[in-house]
Amino acid sequence: MDQTAATTPTPTPSRPSPSLHGPLVRVEHLRHFYGSSDTPVLDDVNVTLIDNEIVALLGRSGSGKSTLLRIIAGLMPPTEGRVTICDQPVDGPAGDVAMVFQSFALFPWLTVLENVEIGLEAQGVPAEEQRKRALAAIDLIGLDGYESAFPKELSGGMRQRVGLARALVVHPKVLLMDEPFSALDVLTAETLRTDLLDLWCEGRMPISSILMVTHNIEEAVLMCDRILVFSSNPGRIVAEIKVELPQPRNRLEPKFRQLVDDIYARMTARPSGRREGIFPGTGISLVLPRVSPNLLAGMMEAVAAPPYNGRADMPPLADELHMEIDDLFPVAEMLQLLRFAEVAEGDIRLTDPGKAFVRSEPDARKKLFAQHVLTYVPLAGHIKHILDARGSHRAPASRFRDELEDEMSEEAAEQTLRSIISFARYGEMFAYDEESGVFSLDNPGEEPKE
Repeated sequence: MDQTAATTPTPTPSRPSPSLHGPLVRVEHLRHFYGSSDTPVLDDVNVTLIDNEIVALLGRSGSGKSTLLRIIAGLMPPTEGRVTICDQPVDGPAGDVAMVFQSFALFPWLTVLENVEIGLEAQGVPAEEQRKRALAAIDLIGLDGYESAFPKELSGGMRQRVGLARALVVHPKVLLMDEPFSALDVLTAETLRTDLLDLWCEGRMPISSILMVTHNIEEAVLMCDRILVFSSNPGRIVAEIKVELPQPRNRLEPKFRQLVDDIYARMTARPSGRREGIFPGTGISLVLPRVSPNLLAGMMEAVAAPPYNGRADMPPLADELHMEIDDLFPVAEMLQLLRFAEVAEGDIRLTDPGKAFVRSEPDARKKLFAQHVLTYVPLAGHIKHILDARGSHRAPASRFRDELEDEMSEEAAEQTLRSIISFARYGEMFAYDEESGVFSLDNPGEEPKE
């Protein structure tokens, strides 16, 4: 994202300080499991939200942030724990809460006005009052004149504005937003983000507080008063960060950059005794992300090149590569797992093998990559050992998939196997036939062995 586009253009008055009465939202000792999994997606999560604040739930995909938002909205019950809105237990869709989704979630057969009115209709608001409030909400979010348009006639940014108007029209105390800008292009997202902040700072939004999910660190610092940083596997709050910078905020100011750097450092801190970063599992049950070898090579080349020369501060690297944490972190952590890089305190540093990889010709790169994968990724070494030991040098993928599914979900097992297949093909360690679903030591350029 262009940093120069990050400043709110016109200073706006600050909202009043938070009131002194109890929290709007209280989440206490919440745990949540999916299906028969023994690992909770959320574990002992405690959250409070008070008047006149915007709070971010910041973390990577899979850390349970969206699940927590849906539990607070009353869209799903928690496995354990308690959620209250304005001191009332949540046991179904909460009337004091409205939610804006990442995917717009509009009814395509309804006009803009009808989409905005539908929540009021469900509440039994009289038709005349429905129209009055819906028109006011549409005007507030900048879509005056589009009342009769259908969603297919609108851009992504305009559709998200309709979703925002639909949430605001019911006058909720709490607005929940689940990555509301992530489906938009950079400029559209920046415009909508800025307009939303202007409305908030001017006190023109009929809500008391906002709780939003994001995996964009700069977005969290730009918008929020507090940031709750989530770990993954399971999702826990590992840090609470107060953002005491006045609005409007400028991404180029040293204090802003320092806070972003500090959050990157917290999120890349290596867990005690774990070199692999945050990947769950051990041994062959280590869950691998889907990261291509070409992406790993590209990251190493970027870090090796000027101005980084082998060591990069991750925030500017992310800006240069147009990558958010969900894109950047898995690549950096895989390089760390393979010992091609070290990640700590918000920096990524190439190791000697990583530097050697960048200097090498393609064939030498493949050999070095294969050595590191077989040495440091237990599942790859396990498959190679089985293939070497069998007279046919062949084994069905189902054999290894079953082993993985004893330790992880079917989805995680498939993801991990696909990563191994990609690595194996690049490093020419062993072959995989998609049609038969069989691993082998066959040379892909030759006829299969009998």
